[in-house]
Amino acid sequence: YLQLEHCAMHNRYIYLLSIALMGSSILSVSLHAESISKRKIELTPTESNIDFSYANRADALNVSDAIATQHKLPKEWVRLLISQSKKISRVIQLMTPAPLGQQKNWRLYRERFVEPKRIAAGKRFWKDNQITLNKAEKIYGVPPEIIVAILGIETYYGKYMGNFRVLDSLATLAFDFPESHPRQKERSAYFLNELGYLFVLAKEKGVNPTTLEGSYAGAIGMPQFMPSSWINFAIDFDKDENIDLINSTEDIIGSVANYFQKFNWKRGMPTHYKITINSNQLQLVNLLEPDILPTFTADYFAKNGVQLPTQGKRHPGPLALVELKNGHDSPSFIAGTENFYAITRYNWSSYYAMAVIELAEAVA
Repeated sequence: YLQLEHCAMHNRYIYLLSIALMGSSILSVSLHAESISKRKIELTPTESNIDFSYANRADALNVSDAIATQHKLPKEWVRLLISQSKKISRVIQLMTPAPLGQQKNWRLYRERFVEPKRIAAGKRFWKDNQITLNKAEKIYGVPPEIIVAILGIETYYGKYMGNFRVLDSLATLAFDFPESHPRQKERSAYFLNELGYLFVLAKEKGVNPTTLEGSYAGAIGMPQFMPSSWINFAIDFDKDENIDLINSTEDIIGSVANYFQKFNWKRGMPTHYKITINSNQLQLVNLLEPDILPTFTADYFAKNGVQLPTQGKRHPGPLALVELKNGHDSPSFIAGTENFYAITRYNWSSYYAMAVIELAEAVA
């Protein structure tokens, strides 16, 4: 969620969207987390899907000393917290990759987010928070509609912030990440790191990690910041000496804008350009090789079968050819700029980034 690391997880997420709308995945926490909303987005963990306590797992407890040393925390305190965490089978189920052969579908993905009710809610949120959004744009250069769209997709403007205990979610994904995932070791290490940052939040900010709730991936608050993102990017935008990303819309808006600035959002730059494909010249494999990382000049695009509009031809920075698959139909393509790439740092998915952009266009 990167933050976002909230996002190599999107293959599974796109699959889940074809079944039901779940809360999204990168992610922030309030100093008053104990009062987090109980409104539900995912199934509540119950005794039937809690496999066991990590107090009975020697490997989990042994890791506690490394976490304590890395973050300069009391060893016994960290060990005690890990012993209070529980393995949640529902979390593993939600993180398990989609079956092989499941087609990504941009149109289906888009329909879940760019729809009338969410658009109307976004317009209301913008109207209610216009002064703060304008202030954030002036300071950080991020347009209001982008921030509004992020919050709409992440939690439907705070309606669905998740009701999994974050301690359990992060421990489960750190110690029992699905073995069927092609990046199991890498993702397990990522969530172990986030577990450590959860303890940092608890120690430095007084958050109670045994009651804090969030998504099944450990994302917290209206903007769904992971613990490391809270530490690195959350700001006190309302100047009340307290960062609250669950209840303070000012802190939430300012923190999202700050996040994007830190990931090199460029003021005034478009997020993408529509393109025309010249199939006789197209060097598709070569152009898709860097994935969504902006790499090519406008001239290079032209010489390799990608025609940009007039504004795109004058684009001064690098571009990426972004492919959005449409199930069994032909894929869609756009030219992504550095600002498109910045959105994917919030969630590592081109589908997510494009949904943000199109919801932003709809609420503007």
